[in-house]
Amino acid sequence: MSTLRFHAIKDTFNRPVVDVKEPARRSEIFGQNVFNDAAMRQYLTKDSFKSIKGAIENGSKIDRSVADHISTGMKEWAIAKGATHYTHWFQPLTGTTAEKHDAFFETTEDGAIEKFGGGQLVQQEPDASSFPNGGIRNTFEARGYTAWDPTSPAFIYGTTLCIPTVFVSYTGEALDNKTPLLRALQTIDSAATAVAKYFDKNVTKVNPTLGWEQEYFLIDKALAKSRPDINLAGRTLLGHSSAKGQQLDDHYFGSIPKRALDYMRDLETECMLLGIPVKTRHNEVAPNQFELAPIFEETNLAVDHNSLLMDVMSKVADRHNFKVLFHEKPFSGINGSGKHNNWSLATNTGVNLLSPGSTPMKNLQFLTFFINTIKAVNEYEELLRAAIASASNDHRLGANEAPPAIISVFIGSQLTNVLDALEKVKNGKLSPEDKTDLKLNVVGKIPEILLDNTDRNRTSPFAFTGNKFEFRAVGSTANCAKPMTVLNAIVAQQLMKFKVQVDGLIKDKKMKKDDAIFNVLREYIKDSKRIRFEGDGYGEAWEKEAAKRGLSNNKTTPVALKEQVSKKTIKLYEDLGIMSKVEIEARHEIEQEEYAMHIQIEARILGDIARNHVIPTAIRYQNILIENVQGLKDIYGKDFKNLAGEQMRLIEAISGHIENINKDITSMIDARKKANKIDDAEKRAISYCDDIKPYFETIRYHCDKLELLVDDELWPLTKYRELLFTR
Repeated sequence: MSTLRFHAIKDTFNRPVVDVKEPARRSEIFGQNVFNDAAMRQYLTKDSFKSIKGAIENGSKIDRSVADHISTGMKEWAIAKGATHYTHWFQPLTGTTAEKHDAFFETTEDGAIEKFGGGQLVQQEPDASSFPNGGIRNTFEARGYTAWDPTSPAFIYGTTLCIPTVFVSYTGEALDNKTPLLRALQTIDSAATAVAKYFDKNVTKVNPTLGWEQEYFLIDKALAKSRPDINLAGRTLLGHSSAKGQQLDDHYFGSIPKRALDYMRDLETECMLLGIPVKTRHNEVAPNQFELAPIFEETNLAVDHNSLLMDVMSKVADRHNFKVLFHEKPFSGINGSGKHNNWSLATNTGVNLLSPGSTPMKNLQFLTFFINTIKAVNEYEELLRAAIASASNDHRLGANEAPPAIISVFIGSQLTNVLDALEKVKNGKLSPEDKTDLKLNVVGKIPEILLDNTDRNRTSPFAFTGNKFEFRAVGSTANCAKPMTVLNAIVAQQLMKFKVQVDGLIKDKKMKKDDAIFNVLREYIKDSKRIRFEGDGYGEAWEKEAAKRGLSNNKTTPVALKEQVSKKTIKLYEDLGIMSKVEIEARHEIEQEEYAMHIQIEARILGDIARNHVIPTAIRYQNILIENVQGLKDIYGKDFKNLAGEQMRLIEAISGHIENINKDITSMIDARKKANKIDDAEKRAISYCDDIKPYFETIRYHCDKLELLVDDELWPLTKYRELLFTR
């Protein structure tokens, strides 16, 4: 194994330069492999184009006969681009994407033809038996359906036409991440449009927008392959920290290493062809950690683009002899990776509802959506925590580079002062003086305030950053659909409640619209004060303060996920038509099972590495020391102890670490056997969390101590200094 380590290091020094061809202008190739408006106009009839645009913009259904025309045009476009196959591209509850390729090929009596009909476009029937279903259907019931999502355009990757779809069971329940998201987006469109009409009657549609920031590590492929834990778990389960890490802050925003830059250039070209509008790239804080971010897009499309991007990143990395690590905490002691979700609401009239305007009325609109969002987060902070819960993200939340597990909202001191002023609004109708003071001295000055309301609190899970909210607690491996489903659902419900209350005051109390809005917002500001926090999110002080405020602090995934099946959550989703109780409970079971399996796999990997790699190496070195001590004894007789004292202390220390490793692995295996006998998925996940996972740190501690004691020439595992600083 040590030979493999040194061969891997040698391979990194002999990497050939990968030729990267970039277009002179990105705009010339942007969306070339996407069946976008330009392609549809060229390959579709006017009626077909009108039908598909209606489905995208208004949610209208596409007639099956029209679908035949669309599929024919899509097929001709794809074949002209070199495609030979098509696939329904979907996002099952595995956290990744899935696809089954079929050729544009059918035999006939006199030969063969390229065929792709409307039925093949609109619906397919992949085998669903091996995808997570949470007990919705029996294992022997294999049937599932994928159905075309026309709001996300088809694209070509390689030689395959990929058609974004939803994935449902034979009985109609959602088995994917996209279906609940689409339902949530439809709900918030309706709710936000109704409220936006208070301020502009021309608003007929509101689109939630999303701009994600993808953080990741680039590790040389040979070095990654030399580590069983990276290969199988996506992170290092042991390894002593490097003498130099990130403490000098010399990597963050520094000059991008050439090899990494070549990878980025190649990746960005692929993204341009696929219509993924990536714009920003830079070094992140940790060595060999990087980030890329796109221009904001409509949420469903942005989610699809992020899922596609992660697949493309891995494939491009392979060309450059890299392995991409998306794990939230692949290395202990240095920063992990997140995927900040920047969220806002945009109207069909081109207005960002979370961006202040030039007049008090526009700022009242801003405050309405701003305060309602805070109120929604206050009401459902536990559900938002559950939305970003995973075994891998648990390692990151609460570390020094990420927000804590306590959900809070940061808005900055200036906007806090604005809300404090609004809180003092008198109950009932405002006097002319009150209105003037409020609009000129408070609401009217919001644009000036926001000029300096910059992003200052990296410890906040949910922060307002000028014209959007940034959900920072989302993990780097996450599918954005889940947190976006929750966020859009809770804000939609809150906006519905707001409208009912405002309309009630206008009708029953005969209030003017502005008075009614201010009165309701004032109560929301009071009700949601506990969720607003401007301080440092780390440490016991905030945990104690959060507990006083009644905020949850669900530090582990099994505990956090419980909120997904609470009566409150089930009522929310059922009232809004986003998920049924069956779908909710199925997802809960799937995620609890996934957590347990994740910890189980890591436990097996750690046990294997410790017993089959670390301990044998330690014994081999110990034997060398014993031979040395015996040789000294043979030469110097009874005086050998004066010369061999240090060697003997090393022999004893190694024996102690070996004993502790073996003892803990045996105990961990016994605990695992007990946990595996638990039938209930939630209880089994809790057992893996509480009874098995704690052994990871103790086993790692002794393995890492041995790494410092054993001869470097013998050590089998590629070390942190090599993984992080080999460029």
